[in-house]
Amino acid sequence: MSTKDTLQAQAAAVLEQAKARGVQSNYFFETTFRRYQKQLEILAALETAIEEYGPTVTKEYVKGRQNLTANPAINEYNKTATAANGTVKTLMDIIKGLPAEDTGRGLADIMADLMGDMADHE
Repeated sequence: MSTKDTLQAQAAAVLEQAKARGVQSNYFFETTFRRYQKQLEILAALETAIEEYGPTVTKEYVKGRQNLTANPAINEYNKTATAANGTVKTLMDIIKGLPAEDTGRGLADIMADLMGDMADHE
């Protein structure tokens, strides 16, 4: 299964959980969730770049001199991961702040399912 397919499967699972909580059609949930999906796509692309080029890359200067430097994808990956973690917190706050349908499942159960699904696909 490709990374994109995995992300889509995870997104579908999250949306099912959101529907169970009654927040799927909430504007803030929808926009924040879309942002989170994009962050995950960016992280996957950055992971690929890091795996392909390794932790260091050669940077060429104007006069043709080359210098070994840290792969800039690592820094961008770390920034995007931090942003994605903040987005997850925002999603959790949105879910927590809205009344749930009586499904017998609490926020902790939903988030545990979500995190478990994500760990299974890594």
